[in-house]
Amino acid sequence: QVQLAESGGGLVQAGGSLRLSCAASGRTSSSYVMGWFRQAPGPGKEREFVAASSRSGSSTYYADSVKGRFTISRDNANNTVYLQVNSLKPEDTAVYYCAAGAFYSGSYYPRQDRYNYWGQGTQVTVSS
Repeated sequence: QVQLAESGGGLVQAGGSLRLSCAASGRTSSSYVMGWFRQAPGPGKEREFVAASSRSGSSTYYADSVKGRFTISRDNANNTVYLQVNSLKPEDTAVYYCAAGAFYSGSYYPRQDRYNYWGQGTQVTVSS
């Protein structure tokens, strides 16, 4: 069992940056693949994959929409995962969630149904 708590969201102008954090408690985060997902506001908006990191952090995977702008990293000694978000756009406005998955296949990185634990989310709002 692991509990996840996100922080670092806020209101930022387009082109700005934020660093989101996800602190894990309970079982150590190094036991899990860690991912970030987001859900934009509005009807019909589903939660979507953003980025994921292997247990060691040596492998990472990104959605095409954020490649080159977002970076996932992890500090297993401190049970924390980060998402550095740069060059923000208004369409990046969403609630950002971190998740922990016990799976091993890299093909499952973007599949939210494969993640076992979720945080409550942190709001990121990008103004134009």
